[in-house]
Amino acid sequence: MSRVYPFDDAATARAVIDDDGTLVEWNEGARRLLGHPADDVVGRPAARLLAGDGPLPAPSGVRWQGTLGLRHRDGRTVSVWLLAHRRPARDGHGDGWLVVSPLTGGEPPAANDPLAVAGLIQSPCAVAVYDDELRLRQMNAAMTEISGLPEDRVRGLRLTEISSEPQGEELEQGLLQVLTTGRPLDVQTYVRTGGEERAHAWLARLAPVTDAEGRVRGVCLAAHDVTDIQRARQRLQLVNEASVRIGSTLDVTRTAQELADVCVPALADFVTIDLLDPQEYGGEPPAGITAPVNLRRVAHQSILRDIPEAVARPGQLDVYPDFSPQADSLTAGHTIRRTVAAGDMDQWLTWSRVRGERVREFGIHTSMSVPIQARGLTLGVAVLTRHRRPDPFTDDDMLLAEEITARAAVCIDNARRYSRERETALALQRSLLPRTLPRTAALDASSRYLPAARHGVGGDWFDVIPLSGMRVAMVVGDVVGHGIQASATMGRLRTAVRTLADIDLAPDELLTHLDDLVVRLSEESGGEGSPGEVGATCLYAVYDPVSRRCTLARAGHPPPVVLKPGGEPHQLDLPAGPPLGLGGLPFESAEVGLPEGTVLALYTDGLVVSRERAGDSGRQQLFQALRGYADSLDETCDHILQALLPPGGTNDDVALLLARTRGLAPSQVATWDIPADPALVAPVRKQVVDQLERWSLSEIGFTTELVVSELVTNAIRYGAHPIRLRLIHDAATLIVEVSDTSHTAPHLRRAKIFDEGGRGLLLVAQLTQRWGSRHTAEGKTIWAELSLLEEDQ
Repeated sequence: MSRVYPFDDAATARAVIDDDGTLVEWNEGARRLLGHPADDVVGRPAARLLAGDGPLPAPSGVRWQGTLGLRHRDGRTVSVWLLAHRRPARDGHGDGWLVVSPLTGGEPPAANDPLAVAGLIQSPCAVAVYDDELRLRQMNAAMTEISGLPEDRVRGLRLTEISSEPQGEELEQGLLQVLTTGRPLDVQTYVRTGGEERAHAWLARLAPVTDAEGRVRGVCLAAHDVTDIQRARQRLQLVNEASVRIGSTLDVTRTAQELADVCVPALADFVTIDLLDPQEYGGEPPAGITAPVNLRRVAHQSILRDIPEAVARPGQLDVYPDFSPQADSLTAGHTIRRTVAAGDMDQWLTWSRVRGERVREFGIHTSMSVPIQARGLTLGVAVLTRHRRPDPFTDDDMLLAEEITARAAVCIDNARRYSRERETALALQRSLLPRTLPRTAALDASSRYLPAARHGVGGDWFDVIPLSGMRVAMVVGDVVGHGIQASATMGRLRTAVRTLADIDLAPDELLTHLDDLVVRLSEESGGEGSPGEVGATCLYAVYDPVSRRCTLARAGHPPPVVLKPGGEPHQLDLPAGPPLGLGGLPFESAEVGLPEGTVLALYTDGLVVSRERAGDSGRQQLFQALRGYADSLDETCDHILQALLPPGGTNDDVALLLARTRGLAPSQVATWDIPADPALVAPVRKQVVDQLERWSLSEIGFTTELVVSELVTNAIRYGAHPIRLRLIHDAATLIVEVSDTSHTAPHLRRAKIFDEGGRGLLLVAQLTQRWGSRHTAEGKTIWAELSLLEEDQ
């Protein structure tokens, strides 16, 4: 069936002129206007139709309008108003001009013409006219339908008398402003009209009504329902806001709270975010969920202050049965809406008496449970409820909530994965660091390690290593870079330092061996032997409580800060030394005296760099913090970190080691010069026994005699003079040391049946807690430790 259009093509005079001024089209309306048939004008210049001899006007832009005198076929001149449009371009070129002129419709409609009144009465736009007293004079059918009141009954009433809504006063103020100023005004409002349950968004255009002399005689109000547009704009704005606000950090709790904050009050009056407990599932959400479900409250938000609707507090773990909204949506895998009026929540509210009381107290009437799902995993559920807003959740509300929750779910999953990986890395990092520092007679120590706020784990480490002769080593180091690789390298270096410290190398020699190790690690990581791929800094110090002197060496590391009793904090002047990993460059040691009670602060550069970036001197801040030193090293550590680190953490990890030196009294040390005659060993043993009696250690006299006899005899036979015997004791240990000038160290071996010797060191190893040898500048020292604790006897 062909479609019939009510158009008379001849009612408009229409012609087309190409770019060179030639007429290419001429319709029947143009023939009626000027009398020229199409065959006489098409293909000829359009300028021939002009009554004068002037050229055809050259319009600019895409449209032209004006009045021209045109030549009629009978020779007379016809004044015609023309409208010319530039035709759309084809293949990059213009397609001429379309010229039109109306032949009918120029006369205004008659008074009784229905088209004359259709603009007001039959207009789909709601229109009302108010007089100069702002009383209703007329309204059309659309306004009558919206108001729900007949026109003849409300004519003569003011707007505030027709509507009791507060927005009526706002509109009447707008009418008065237009009546007074004579200028139109647009007013946006959100009002319930005609007994509607839900308010609509309206755009009211207020315009003055004037008489023939231009005086304002009233106001015309035209109202447009823009509810759908307003809601679409609000939804788009809410989605955009969610994309900006949600996921600002990689913290699960913060991200969940951002989701709750976005939904209130734009979408709901009260929102709860509950996540599956990761500890129950080993850190990874399950593939399938069955009721009952254990959920942990992570965040909630309300339009009411202090969130009084909440039953669970953040961090609380609750069990949700299969008839709860939370469990239903999680097991179903999609959004579920419920209303109190429909009885959908009766069983749940009866089972949870406290929740039932809160629902009745605050008038909660509807809820919407949205599963939080990302990457095929269900992480938890968001429950949105309303009690202030009377309308239930619509399908559009559900789609909006699902879209926002889906965006938040990805952010929560990212934060969850990041937190899990970061906790794993931190666990590795802490496993490579000492859990507790050893208690020694040489010093008291306290430490702190803080990972970087952004990068997580790094390569900072510290250690306190007991050495022979009551001495103790302190080390602080920093591997370049962050992440698991830097942490693993740190673990290898810390193990190497402990191994090298166990053979009692001097600080500069230890750093030299450590430098060789870093070079090898760098070559392994570079793949082609390129040095410098792995780098580190290190500070190594050895303190002797007998001499109360400390020997230090550093490899590109910040020097320690020293606070002597009664003095001011200052930085030790140590040779810098190159960073580890450059290879082939020497390291130097320095020796300083440290009175008893001296505090040493060893740290990595992460402690002071943040202050230096802020324009302060990080070391001066450290000096200032140490001036407030208290007797507690733990309190001092906390005070230093609080004073030097910003509240949000630093971009680099931080290691801090504080040590307070002790000294052994001269009465705790006994020294003898040993003659070269083996026959004189017996008097030496007697002197040792007498010294043990003075120390009240007679119970270990026999064992000590055997150890002294063996070590001194070996030194006389195989060592070089002079030979010295030294005993050191504290509350837990007695140390026997025999020193000589020979650099040859003995080795423990198992003697054969017919060997005459070789059993001495084996006997020493059996009788003592530890034994060993260390090289000194003058030769070597053989030492053995005997425990004074009963459980170690």
